[in-house]
Amino acid sequence: MEGTNTFHSIDEYIIQFPEEVQEKLRTLRKVIKDAAPDAEEKISYQMPTFVLFGNLVHFAAYKKHIGFYPTPSAISAFESALSEYKCSKGAVQFPLNKPIPYELITEIVIFRVEENKKKAVGKLKKKK
Repeated sequence: MEGTNTFHSIDEYIIQFPEEVQEKLRTLRKVIKDAAPDAEEKISYQMPTFVLFGNLVHFAAYKKHIGFYPTPSAISAFESALSEYKCSKGAVQFPLNKPIPYELITEIVIFRVEENKKKAVGKLKKKK
């Protein structure tokens, strides 16, 4: 649900939604935290965002779905697993009226952590 609200925390973001959506958002947040325990939480583009060596993933709730934004590389890496969902270059839509694939989200977040770590290590090697 986009509005003109400015959020300062993920808790502030989640609390604006109906209880059943809040529950899915809280679970999604926990799944991401468990998969990337070192990631920091912040609000970026007015969406809950996890950061580790750069942006890891974003998510947002809408009227009929939860948008999950794991970057284009993750979308293509998990293309077949995501085939039943509406996807664009960098986003996946998980319908609110269906179970959210938390195990798949865990795999995608772990993939993104590894990807960002490799990029960070690559940048460090270039500096030497």
